Amino acid sequence: MDVMPQQDPESRQPPEPSPQDPYVMPAEGATAVPPPPPTLRTTLRRAAFGAVAAGVLLAGALVAVEDGDGDGPKEPGPVERAEAATTAGSPASLSDLTALIGDRQKWVESHPEDAPSLATLGTAYVEWARRSADATYYARAEETLKRSLEARPGERGNGEAWVGLAALANARHDFLAAKRWGETVRKQQPKTWSVYPVLIDAYTGLGDQKAATAATEKFGELRKGVPALARTAELYRGQGWREDALATAREAADRATQPAEKAEALHRLGELAWERGEPEEAVAQFDAALRTDAGHHASLAGRARALVALERTDEALSAYQSALEKLPRPEYALELGELYESLGLDGDARTQYAALREMVAAAEKAGVDESLVLARFEADHGDPDAAVELLRGQWAKQHRSAAVADALGWALHRAGESEEGLEYARRAADTGVRNASYAYHLGVIQRELEDYGPARRSLEQAVRTNPAFSPLAAPLAEEALEALGEPPAGGPGDMQPPPPPPAPEPETKRETKREAKPGTSSPSASAAAPSKSPAPSEAAPGGRTAEKPEAAEASKSA
Repeated sequence: MDVMPQQDPESRQPPEPSPQDPYVMPAEGATAVPPPPPTLRTTLRRAAFGAVAAGVLLAGALVAVEDGDGDGPKEPGPVERAEAATTAGSPASLSDLTALIGDRQKWVESHPEDAPSLATLGTAYVEWARRSADATYYARAEETLKRSLEARPGERGNGEAWVGLAALANARHDFLAAKRWGETVRKQQPKTWSVYPVLIDAYTGLGDQKAATAATEKFGELRKGVPALARTAELYRGQGWREDALATAREAADRATQPAEKAEALHRLGELAWERGEPEEAVAQFDAALRTDAGHHASLAGRARALVALERTDEALSAYQSALEKLPRPEYALELGELYESLGLDGDARTQYAALREMVAAAEKAGVDESLVLARFEADHGDPDAAVELLRGQWAKQHRSAAVADALGWALHRAGESEEGLEYARRAADTGVRNASYAYHLGVIQRELEDYGPARRSLEQAVRTNPAFSPLAAPLAEEALEALGEPPAGGPGDMQPPPPPPAPEPETKRETKREAKPGTSSPSASAAAPSKSPAPSEAAPGGRTAEKPEAAEASKSA
Protein backbone atom coordinates (compact mmCIF):
# COMPACT_ATOMS: atom_id res chain seq x y z
CA MET A 1 0.00 0.00 0.00
CA ASP A 2 1.33 3.42 -0.90
CA VAL A 3 1.68 5.79 2.04
CA MET A 4 1.76 9.53 1.45
CA PRO A 5 4.80 11.31 2.90
CA GLN A 6 4.44 12.84 6.33
CA GLN A 7 6.37 15.99 5.34
CA ASP A 8 6.65 18.47 2.55
CA PRO A 9 9.04 16.99 -0.02
CA GLU A 10 10.25 20.45 -0.98
CA SER A 11 11.31 21.58 2.47
CA ARG A 12 12.44 18.13 3.72
CA GLN A 13 11.70 19.48 7.23
CA PRO A 14 9.79 17.32 9.74
CA PRO A 15 6.30 18.83 10.13
CA GLU A 16 4.96 20.38 13.27
CA PRO A 17 2.87 17.87 15.25
CA SER A 18 -0.89 18.33 15.05
CA PRO A 19 -3.49 17.40 17.71
CA GLN A 20 -4.72 14.65 15.35
CA ASP A 21 -1.27 13.10 15.09
CA PRO A 22 -1.47 9.71 16.87
CA TYR A 23 2.15 10.11 17.99
CA VAL A 24 1.38 13.35 19.89
CA MET A 25 0.24 12.89 23.51
CA PRO A 26 -2.58 15.15 24.78
CA ALA A 27 -1.69 18.01 27.12
CA GLU A 28 -1.16 16.83 30.67
CA GLY A 29 -4.19 17.39 32.87
CA ALA A 30 -6.47 18.10 29.92
CA THR A 31 -10.21 17.65 30.60
CA ALA A 32 -13.46 18.40 28.88
CA VAL A 33 -14.82 20.25 31.99
CA PRO A 34 -14.17 24.04 31.88
CA PRO A 35 -12.27 25.46 34.87
CA PRO A 36 -14.13 27.53 37.50
CA PRO A 37 -13.96 31.37 37.22
CA PRO A 38 -11.11 33.04 39.19
CA THR A 39 -11.81 34.84 42.46
CA LEU A 40 -11.37 38.62 42.96
CA ARG A 41 -8.20 38.08 45.02
CA THR A 42 -6.75 35.89 42.31
CA THR A 43 -7.62 38.48 39.67
CA LEU A 44 -5.84 41.31 41.57
CA ARG A 45 -2.74 39.14 42.16
CA ARG A 46 -2.59 38.29 38.46
CA ALA A 47 -2.90 41.96 37.51
CA ALA A 48 0.02 42.90 39.79
CA PHE A 49 2.18 40.12 38.43
CA GLY A 50 1.24 41.16 34.91
CA ALA A 51 2.32 44.77 35.49
CA VAL A 52 5.71 43.67 36.87
CA ALA A 53 6.21 41.23 34.01
CA ALA A 54 5.31 43.89 31.46
CA GLY A 55 7.90 46.25 32.93
CA VAL A 56 10.58 43.59 32.82
CA LEU A 57 9.76 42.69 29.22
CA LEU A 58 9.74 46.35 28.18
CA ALA A 59 13.16 46.95 29.78
CA GLY A 60 14.53 43.86 28.07
CA ALA A 61 13.15 45.01 24.76
CA LEU A 62 14.78 48.41 25.14
CA VAL A 63 18.13 46.83 25.95
CA ALA A 64 17.80 44.53 22.95
CA VAL A 65 17.06 47.48 20.68
CA GLU A 66 20.07 49.42 21.99
CA ASP A 67 22.42 46.47 21.58
CA GLY A 68 20.98 45.52 18.21
CA ASP A 69 20.59 41.88 19.24
CA GLY A 70 17.72 39.77 18.04
CA ASP A 71 16.90 41.94 15.04
CA GLY A 72 18.32 39.57 12.41
CA PRO A 73 16.92 36.24 11.28
CA LYS A 74 17.70 33.13 13.26
CA GLU A 75 20.96 31.47 12.26
CA PRO A 76 20.31 28.14 10.52
CA GLY A 77 21.41 25.01 12.33
CA PRO A 78 23.53 22.21 10.87
CA VAL A 79 20.52 20.29 9.57
CA GLU A 80 19.14 23.38 7.85
CA ARG A 81 22.56 24.16 6.37
CA ALA A 82 22.89 20.63 5.00
CA GLU A 83 19.37 20.80 3.53
CA ALA A 84 20.13 24.16 1.94
CA ALA A 85 23.33 22.80 0.39
CA THR A 86 21.52 19.76 -0.97
CA THR A 87 18.75 21.93 -2.39
CA ALA A 88 21.35 24.11 -4.12
CA GLY A 89 23.28 21.13 -5.48
CA SER A 90 26.38 21.99 -3.42
CA PRO A 91 28.36 19.88 -0.95
CA ALA A 92 27.60 20.13 2.76
CA SER A 93 30.30 20.10 5.39
CA LEU A 94 30.95 16.76 7.05
CA SER A 95 29.63 18.03 10.39
CA ASP A 96 26.42 19.29 8.80
CA LEU A 97 26.07 16.07 6.82
CA THR A 98 26.42 14.10 10.06
CA ALA A 99 23.68 16.19 11.66
CA LEU A 100 21.38 15.63 8.67
CA ILE A 101 21.91 11.87 8.83
CA GLY A 102 21.13 11.80 12.55
CA ASP A 103 18.01 13.91 12.05
CA ARG A 104 16.66 11.69 9.26
CA GLN A 105 17.51 8.48 11.10
CA LYS A 106 15.46 9.65 14.07
CA TRP A 107 12.61 10.78 11.85
CA VAL A 108 12.23 7.56 9.84
CA GLU A 109 12.21 5.49 13.03
CA SER A 110 8.75 6.87 13.75
CA HIS A 111 7.83 7.38 10.07
CA PRO A 112 9.19 4.23 8.39
CA GLU A 113 7.26 4.77 5.15
CA ASP A 114 8.16 8.41 4.52
CA ALA A 115 9.62 7.93 1.05
CA PRO A 116 11.20 11.41 0.61
CA SER A 117 12.96 11.25 3.97
CA LEU A 118 14.25 7.76 3.20
CA ALA A 119 15.54 8.97 -0.17
CA THR A 120 17.30 11.89 1.51
CA LEU A 121 18.84 9.60 4.13
CA GLY A 122 20.01 7.06 1.54
CA THR A 123 21.62 9.74 -0.61
CA ALA A 124 23.29 11.25 2.47
CA TYR A 125 24.77 7.83 3.25
CA VAL A 126 26.27 7.74 -0.25
CA GLU A 127 27.83 11.17 0.21
CA TRP A 128 29.19 10.28 3.63
CA ALA A 129 30.77 7.06 2.33
CA ARG A 130 32.34 8.89 -0.61
CA ARG A 131 33.82 11.69 1.48
CA SER A 132 34.97 9.53 4.38
CA ALA A 133 36.11 6.49 2.32
CA ASP A 134 33.97 4.30 4.59
CA ALA A 135 32.54 1.88 2.05
CA THR A 136 30.34 0.13 4.62
CA TYR A 137 27.86 2.99 4.30
CA TYR A 138 27.15 2.03 0.71
CA ALA A 139 25.24 -1.05 1.88
CA ARG A 140 23.18 1.15 4.24
CA ALA A 141 22.51 3.53 1.39
CA GLU A 142 21.29 0.76 -0.89
CA GLU A 143 18.96 -0.67 1.77
CA THR A 144 17.52 2.75 2.64
CA LEU A 145 16.93 3.76 -1.00
CA LYS A 146 15.17 0.45 -1.67
CA ARG A 147 12.94 1.08 1.34
CA SER A 148 12.09 4.46 -0.12
CA LEU A 149 11.08 2.86 -3.43
CA GLU A 150 8.98 0.27 -1.62
CA ALA A 151 7.11 3.05 0.16
CA ARG A 152 6.65 4.96 -3.09
CA PRO A 153 7.85 3.59 -6.45
CA GLY A 154 9.86 5.78 -8.76
CA GLU A 155 7.10 5.67 -11.36
CA ARG A 156 4.81 7.38 -8.86
CA GLY A 157 7.03 10.40 -8.34
CA ASN A 158 9.93 9.08 -6.24
CA GLY A 159 12.58 10.10 -8.73
CA GLU A 160 14.93 11.23 -5.95
CA ALA A 161 15.39 7.62 -4.83
CA TRP A 162 16.35 6.69 -8.40
CA VAL A 163 18.83 9.59 -8.44
CA GLY A 164 20.23 8.29 -5.16
CA LEU A 165 20.73 4.85 -6.68
CA ALA A 166 22.52 6.45 -9.64
CA ALA A 167 24.84 8.30 -7.25
CA LEU A 168 25.46 5.03 -5.41
CA ALA A 169 26.33 3.25 -8.67
CA ASN A 170 28.78 6.02 -9.60
CA ALA A 171 30.42 5.82 -6.18
CA ARG A 172 30.86 2.07 -6.68
CA HIS A 173 32.27 2.73 -10.19
CA ASP A 174 29.37 0.94 -11.85
CA PHE A 175 28.86 3.58 -14.52
CA LEU A 176 26.51 1.56 -16.72
CA ALA A 177 24.06 1.12 -13.84
CA ALA A 178 24.34 4.82 -13.01
CA LYS A 179 23.59 5.67 -16.62
CA ARG A 180 20.47 3.47 -16.62
CA TRP A 181 19.08 4.95 -13.40
CA GLY A 182 19.85 8.50 -14.48
CA GLU A 183 18.39 8.16 -17.95
CA THR A 184 15.23 6.63 -16.48
CA VAL A 185 14.71 9.75 -14.37
CA ARG A 186 15.56 12.08 -17.25
CA LYS A 187 13.05 10.33 -19.50
CA GLN A 188 10.21 10.73 -17.01
CA GLN A 189 11.22 14.06 -15.47
CA PRO A 190 13.53 15.90 -17.91
CA LYS A 191 13.49 19.11 -15.87
CA THR A 192 14.70 17.44 -12.66
CA TRP A 193 18.07 19.16 -12.32
CA SER A 194 19.41 16.77 -9.67
CA VAL A 195 19.71 13.94 -12.20
CA TYR A 196 22.25 15.71 -14.41
CA PRO A 197 25.28 15.61 -12.06
CA VAL A 198 24.98 11.83 -11.76
CA LEU A 199 24.58 11.53 -15.53
CA ILE A 200 27.70 13.66 -16.06
CA ASP A 201 29.71 11.36 -13.78
CA ALA A 202 28.34 8.25 -15.49
CA TYR A 203 29.07 9.47 -19.01
CA THR A 204 32.56 10.58 -17.96
CA GLY A 205 33.29 7.16 -16.49
CA LEU A 206 32.14 5.54 -19.73
CA GLY A 207 34.28 7.87 -21.82
CA ASP A 208 31.28 9.37 -23.63
CA GLN A 209 32.45 12.97 -23.95
CA LYS A 210 29.60 14.00 -26.22
CA ALA A 211 26.90 12.87 -23.79
CA ALA A 212 28.81 14.36 -20.82
CA THR A 213 29.01 17.70 -22.62
CA ALA A 214 25.28 17.70 -23.39
CA ALA A 215 24.41 16.82 -19.78
CA THR A 216 26.67 19.58 -18.48
CA GLU A 217 25.03 22.14 -20.74
CA LYS A 218 21.55 21.04 -19.68
CA PHE A 219 22.53 21.20 -16.03
CA GLY A 220 23.76 24.76 -16.57
CA GLU A 221 20.39 25.70 -18.06
CA LEU A 222 18.41 24.24 -15.15
CA ARG A 223 20.71 25.13 -12.26
CA LYS A 224 22.61 28.38 -12.42
CA GLY A 225 25.33 29.36 -10.02
CA VAL A 226 28.34 27.69 -8.43
CA PRO A 227 27.34 24.04 -9.03
CA ALA A 228 26.95 24.63 -12.77
CA LEU A 229 30.22 26.57 -12.93
CA ALA A 230 32.02 23.75 -11.13
CA ARG A 231 30.73 21.15 -13.59
CA THR A 232 31.61 23.33 -16.54
CA ALA A 233 35.15 23.82 -15.26
CA GLU A 234 35.56 20.04 -14.99
CA LEU A 235 34.28 19.63 -18.54
CA TYR A 236 36.80 22.14 -19.87
CA ARG A 237 39.55 20.48 -17.87
CA GLY A 238 38.79 17.08 -19.37
CA GLN A 239 38.93 18.52 -22.87
CA GLY A 240 42.26 20.24 -22.31
CA TRP A 241 40.87 23.79 -22.41
CA ARG A 242 43.07 25.05 -19.61
CA GLU A 243 42.35 28.76 -19.82
CA ASP A 244 38.60 28.23 -19.93
CA ALA A 245 38.76 25.73 -17.08
CA LEU A 246 40.80 28.13 -14.95
CA ALA A 247 38.56 31.14 -15.62
CA THR A 248 35.39 29.16 -14.84
CA ALA A 249 36.89 27.59 -11.71
CA ARG A 250 37.94 31.02 -10.45
CA GLU A 251 34.44 32.37 -10.98
CA ALA A 252 33.04 29.44 -9.02
CA ALA A 253 35.46 30.11 -6.16
CA ASP A 254 34.61 33.83 -6.14
CA ARG A 255 30.88 33.19 -6.04
CA ALA A 256 30.93 30.37 -3.47
CA THR A 257 29.54 31.42 -0.08
CA GLN A 258 29.30 28.32 2.13
CA PRO A 259 32.54 26.88 3.58
CA ALA A 260 32.21 23.40 2.04
CA GLU A 261 31.32 24.83 -1.35
CA LYS A 262 34.19 27.33 -1.16
CA ALA A 263 36.67 24.65 -0.14
CA GLU A 264 35.65 22.45 -3.05
CA ALA A 265 36.17 25.34 -5.47
CA LEU A 266 39.60 26.16 -4.00
CA HIS A 267 40.57 22.50 -4.22
CA ARG A 268 39.69 22.54 -7.91
CA LEU A 269 41.97 25.54 -8.42
CA GLY A 270 44.72 23.63 -6.64
CA GLU A 271 44.30 20.63 -8.93
CA LEU A 272 44.46 22.85 -12.01
CA ALA A 273 47.62 24.56 -10.74
CA TRP A 274 49.23 21.17 -10.05
CA GLU A 275 48.44 19.93 -13.55
CA ARG A 276 49.98 23.11 -15.02
CA GLY A 277 53.23 22.39 -13.18
CA GLU A 278 52.80 25.23 -10.65
CA PRO A 279 53.28 23.49 -7.28
CA GLU A 280 53.62 26.69 -5.23
CA GLU A 281 50.26 27.95 -6.47
CA ALA A 282 48.78 24.51 -5.86
CA VAL A 283 49.97 24.46 -2.23
CA ALA A 284 48.49 27.93 -1.68
CA GLN A 285 45.09 26.85 -3.03
CA PHE A 286 45.02 23.59 -1.06
CA ASP A 287 45.99 25.46 2.12
CA ALA A 288 43.17 27.93 1.50
CA ALA A 289 40.73 25.07 1.05
CA LEU A 290 41.78 23.51 4.36
CA ARG A 291 41.51 26.85 6.16
CA THR A 292 38.02 27.27 4.78
CA ASP A 293 36.88 23.75 5.65
CA ALA A 294 39.19 21.59 7.76
CA GLY A 295 37.12 18.56 6.77
CA HIS A 296 38.11 18.77 3.11
CA HIS A 297 40.59 15.91 3.47
CA ALA A 298 41.18 15.49 -0.27
CA SER A 299 43.10 18.77 -0.13
CA LEU A 300 45.59 17.13 2.25
CA ALA A 301 46.53 14.64 -0.47
CA GLY A 302 46.66 17.35 -3.11
CA ARG A 303 48.91 19.42 -0.87
CA ALA A 304 51.21 16.44 -0.33
CA ARG A 305 51.50 15.90 -4.07
CA ALA A 306 52.53 19.50 -4.63
CA LEU A 307 54.98 19.48 -1.71
CA VAL A 308 56.81 16.56 -3.31
CA ALA A 309 57.34 18.69 -6.42
CA LEU A 310 58.78 21.45 -4.21
CA GLU A 311 61.15 18.90 -2.60
CA ARG A 312 59.61 19.57 0.81
CA THR A 313 59.66 15.84 1.42
CA ASP A 314 59.14 15.72 5.18
CA GLU A 315 56.05 17.91 4.92
CA ALA A 316 54.77 15.80 2.03
CA LEU A 317 55.14 12.58 4.01
CA SER A 318 53.26 14.10 6.94
CA ALA A 319 50.47 15.38 4.67
CA TYR A 320 50.09 12.00 2.96
CA GLN A 321 49.93 10.19 6.29
CA SER A 322 47.31 12.61 7.57
CA ALA A 323 45.27 12.23 4.39
CA LEU A 324 45.36 8.43 4.60
CA GLU A 325 44.33 8.53 8.25
CA LYS A 326 41.30 10.70 7.54
CA LEU A 327 40.49 9.58 3.98
CA PRO A 328 41.97 6.10 3.37
CA ARG A 329 41.74 5.90 -0.41
CA PRO A 330 43.91 3.35 -2.27
CA GLU A 331 45.24 5.94 -4.75
CA TYR A 332 46.76 7.87 -1.85
CA ALA A 333 48.47 4.71 -0.59
CA LEU A 334 49.89 4.19 -4.09
CA GLU A 335 51.23 7.75 -4.24
CA LEU A 336 52.80 7.52 -0.79
CA GLY A 337 54.34 4.14 -1.64
CA GLU A 338 55.92 5.57 -4.78
CA LEU A 339 57.26 8.51 -2.80
CA TYR A 340 58.88 6.11 -0.32
CA GLU A 341 60.31 4.11 -3.22
CA SER A 342 61.78 7.23 -4.82
CA LEU A 343 63.53 7.95 -1.50
CA GLY A 344 64.98 4.45 -1.31
CA LEU A 345 62.70 3.48 1.59
CA ASP A 346 61.66 0.16 0.09
CA GLY A 347 60.32 -1.28 3.35
CA ASP A 348 57.94 1.64 3.87
CA ALA A 349 56.94 1.41 0.22
CA ARG A 350 56.04 -2.28 0.59
CA THR A 351 53.96 -1.41 3.67
CA GLN A 352 51.93 1.11 1.67
CA TYR A 353 51.48 -1.28 -1.24
CA ALA A 354 50.20 -3.94 1.17
CA ALA A 355 47.78 -1.35 2.63
CA LEU A 356 46.61 -0.57 -0.89
CA ARG A 357 45.75 -4.23 -1.51
CA GLU A 358 43.83 -4.36 1.78
CA MET A 359 41.84 -1.23 0.88
CA VAL A 360 40.96 -2.64 -2.53
CA ALA A 361 39.84 -5.94 -1.00
CA ALA A 362 37.66 -4.16 1.59
CA ALA A 363 36.14 -1.98 -1.10
CA GLU A 364 35.35 -5.04 -3.20
CA LYS A 365 33.43 -6.57 -0.29
CA ALA A 366 31.35 -3.40 -0.16
CA GLY A 367 30.62 -3.59 -3.88
CA VAL A 368 33.13 -0.92 -4.95
CA ASP A 369 35.23 -1.64 -8.05
CA GLU A 370 38.78 -0.35 -7.55
CA SER A 371 40.22 -2.23 -10.52
CA LEU A 372 41.73 0.89 -12.09
CA VAL A 373 43.99 1.84 -9.19
CA LEU A 374 44.90 -1.81 -8.56
CA ALA A 375 45.86 -2.23 -12.22
CA ARG A 376 48.02 0.88 -12.11
CA PHE A 377 49.83 -0.59 -9.13
CA GLU A 378 50.25 -4.01 -10.78
CA ALA A 379 51.58 -2.52 -14.02
CA ASP A 380 54.47 -0.72 -12.30
CA HIS A 381 55.06 -2.67 -9.09
CA GLY A 382 53.47 -6.08 -9.47
CA ASP A 383 52.22 -8.28 -12.30
CA PRO A 384 51.64 -6.43 -15.62
CA ASP A 385 49.71 -9.39 -17.04
CA ALA A 386 47.29 -9.17 -14.10
CA ALA A 387 46.94 -5.44 -14.79
CA VAL A 388 46.06 -6.14 -18.42
CA GLU A 389 43.41 -8.65 -17.37
CA LEU A 390 41.85 -6.21 -14.91
CA LEU A 391 41.74 -3.40 -17.45
CA ARG A 392 40.39 -5.57 -20.25
CA GLY A 393 37.54 -6.33 -17.88
CA GLN A 394 36.96 -2.61 -17.39
CA TRP A 395 36.98 -2.04 -21.13
CA ALA A 396 34.47 -4.86 -21.64
CA LYS A 397 32.16 -3.08 -19.15
CA GLN A 398 32.38 0.00 -21.39
CA HIS A 399 34.52 1.87 -18.86
CA ARG A 400 36.44 3.70 -21.56
CA SER A 401 37.52 6.96 -20.02
CA ALA A 402 40.88 8.54 -20.75
CA ALA A 403 42.19 7.18 -17.44
CA VAL A 404 41.28 3.58 -18.33
CA ALA A 405 42.64 3.91 -21.88
CA ASP A 406 45.95 5.27 -20.59
CA ALA A 407 46.27 2.57 -17.91
CA LEU A 408 45.47 -0.22 -20.38
CA GLY A 409 47.95 1.08 -22.93
CA TRP A 410 50.70 1.28 -20.32
CA ALA A 411 49.90 -2.16 -18.87
CA LEU A 412 50.07 -3.71 -22.34
CA HIS A 413 53.45 -2.07 -22.91
CA ARG A 414 54.74 -3.35 -19.57
CA ALA A 415 53.47 -6.82 -20.48
CA GLY A 416 55.41 -6.76 -23.76
CA GLU A 417 52.54 -5.79 -26.07
CA SER A 418 53.64 -2.29 -27.02
CA GLU A 419 52.02 -2.24 -30.46
CA GLU A 420 48.57 -2.92 -29.03
CA GLY A 421 49.28 -0.62 -26.10
CA LEU A 422 50.02 2.24 -28.50
CA GLU A 423 46.39 2.26 -29.69
CA TYR A 424 45.04 2.83 -26.18
CA ALA A 425 47.74 5.33 -25.21
CA ARG A 426 46.93 7.39 -28.31
CA ARG A 427 43.24 7.22 -27.48
CA ALA A 428 43.90 8.71 -24.03
CA ALA A 429 46.01 11.50 -25.51
CA ASP A 430 43.47 12.23 -28.24
CA THR A 431 40.83 13.22 -25.68
CA GLY A 432 42.75 16.48 -25.35
CA VAL A 433 43.31 16.27 -21.60
CA ARG A 434 46.63 17.82 -20.53
CA ASN A 435 48.02 15.04 -18.39
CA ALA A 436 51.79 14.69 -18.08
CA SER A 437 51.53 11.02 -17.13
CA TYR A 438 49.53 10.19 -20.27
CA ALA A 439 52.10 11.96 -22.46
CA TYR A 440 54.96 10.16 -20.71
CA HIS A 441 53.37 6.73 -21.22
CA LEU A 442 52.73 7.47 -24.89
CA GLY A 443 56.29 8.71 -25.42
CA VAL A 444 57.86 5.64 -23.84
CA ILE A 445 55.72 3.31 -25.96
CA GLN A 446 56.58 5.23 -29.13
CA ARG A 447 60.27 5.06 -28.27
CA GLU A 448 60.00 1.30 -27.72
CA LEU A 449 58.52 0.99 -31.22
CA GLU A 450 61.37 3.13 -32.63
CA ASP A 451 59.03 5.94 -33.58
CA TYR A 452 61.55 8.46 -32.33
CA GLY A 453 60.15 11.76 -33.61
CA PRO A 454 56.70 11.36 -32.01
CA ALA A 455 58.36 9.87 -28.93
CA ARG A 456 60.46 13.00 -28.49
CA ARG A 457 57.42 15.25 -28.88
CA SER A 458 55.37 13.24 -26.35
CA LEU A 459 58.14 13.21 -23.77
CA GLU A 460 58.74 16.92 -24.25
CA GLN A 461 55.03 17.52 -23.69
CA ALA A 462 55.13 15.50 -20.47
CA VAL A 463 58.09 17.45 -19.09
CA ARG A 464 56.69 20.78 -20.29
CA THR A 465 53.21 20.13 -18.86
CA ASN A 466 54.35 19.19 -15.35
CA PRO A 467 58.06 18.56 -14.76
CA ALA A 468 57.39 16.85 -11.40
CA PHE A 469 54.27 14.82 -12.25
CA SER A 470 55.58 11.74 -10.40
CA PRO A 471 58.52 11.17 -8.02
CA LEU A 472 59.33 7.95 -9.89
CA ALA A 473 58.28 8.60 -13.49
CA ALA A 474 59.30 12.25 -13.93
CA PRO A 475 63.06 11.53 -13.64
CA LEU A 476 62.62 8.64 -16.08
CA ALA A 477 60.94 10.98 -18.56
CA GLU A 478 63.92 13.32 -18.37
CA GLU A 479 66.33 10.42 -18.91
CA ALA A 480 64.37 9.08 -21.89
CA LEU A 481 64.26 12.52 -23.48
CA GLU A 482 67.98 13.01 -22.96
CA ALA A 483 68.70 9.61 -24.51
CA LEU A 484 66.76 10.58 -27.62
CA GLY A 485 68.89 13.69 -27.98
CA GLU A 486 68.13 16.79 -30.00
CA PRO A 487 66.61 16.43 -33.47
CA PRO A 488 69.14 16.74 -36.34
CA ALA A 489 69.73 20.18 -37.80
CA GLY A 490 68.42 19.12 -41.19
CA GLY A 491 64.86 18.67 -39.99
CA PRO A 492 62.77 15.49 -39.93
CA GLY A 493 64.82 13.57 -42.50
CA ASP A 494 66.51 11.48 -39.81
CA MET A 495 64.72 11.39 -36.44
CA GLN A 496 66.59 8.42 -34.96
CA PRO A 497 68.58 9.01 -31.77
CA PRO A 498 72.35 9.25 -32.21
CA PRO A 499 74.20 5.98 -31.59
CA PRO A 500 76.28 5.74 -28.43
CA PRO A 501 79.98 6.79 -28.52
CA PRO A 502 82.73 6.13 -29.56
CA ALA A 503 81.28 6.44 -33.06
CA PRO A 504 82.88 9.67 -34.37
CA GLU A 505 80.32 10.56 -37.05
CA PRO A 506 76.93 8.97 -36.25
CA GLU A 507 75.15 10.72 -39.13
CA THR A 508 77.63 9.31 -41.68
CA LYS A 509 77.35 5.81 -40.23
CA ARG A 510 73.59 5.77 -40.51
CA GLU A 511 73.87 7.12 -44.08
CA THR A 512 76.10 4.26 -45.26
CA LYS A 513 73.47 1.75 -44.12
CA ARG A 514 70.90 3.12 -46.56
CA GLU A 515 70.58 2.21 -50.22
CA ALA A 516 70.49 5.49 -52.14
CA LYS A 517 69.14 5.83 -55.64
CA PRO A 518 71.65 6.86 -58.31
CA GLY A 519 71.85 10.62 -58.65
CA THR A 520 70.06 11.38 -55.36
CA SER A 521 71.31 12.22 -51.90
CA SER A 522 69.92 11.73 -48.42
CA PRO A 523 68.28 14.73 -46.73
CA SER A 524 70.36 14.15 -43.63
CA ALA A 525 73.57 14.00 -45.66
CA SER A 526 72.66 17.25 -47.36
CA ALA A 527 71.98 18.82 -44.01
CA ALA A 528 75.23 17.57 -42.53
CA ALA A 529 77.45 18.64 -45.48
CA PRO A 530 75.69 21.14 -47.75
CA SER A 531 77.17 21.73 -51.21
CA LYS A 532 78.89 25.09 -51.75
CA SER A 533 77.42 25.53 -55.25
CA PRO A 534 73.78 24.61 -55.79
CA ALA A 535 72.92 21.98 -58.37
CA PRO A 536 71.13 23.21 -61.49
CA SER A 537 68.17 20.99 -60.90
CA GLU A 538 66.48 18.84 -58.17
CA ALA A 539 64.70 15.53 -58.34
CA ALA A 540 60.95 16.04 -58.38
CA PRO A 541 58.38 13.46 -57.23
CA GLY A 542 58.07 10.53 -59.59
CA GLY A 543 61.73 10.66 -60.72
CA ARG A 544 61.24 13.75 -62.92
CA THR A 545 63.65 16.64 -62.93
CA ALA A 546 62.25 19.88 -61.58
CA GLU A 547 63.76 23.15 -62.73
CA LYS A 548 64.83 25.82 -60.31
CA PRO A 549 62.54 28.88 -60.26
CA GLU A 550 65.31 31.00 -61.86
CA ALA A 551 65.81 28.51 -64.72
CA ALA A 552 62.08 28.30 -65.34
CA GLU A 553 61.82 32.10 -65.55
CA ALA A 554 64.74 32.23 -68.02
CA SER A 555 63.16 29.63 -70.29
CA LYS A 556 59.91 31.62 -70.31
CA SER A 557 61.76 34.76 -71.39
CA ALA A 558 63.50 32.86 -74.18
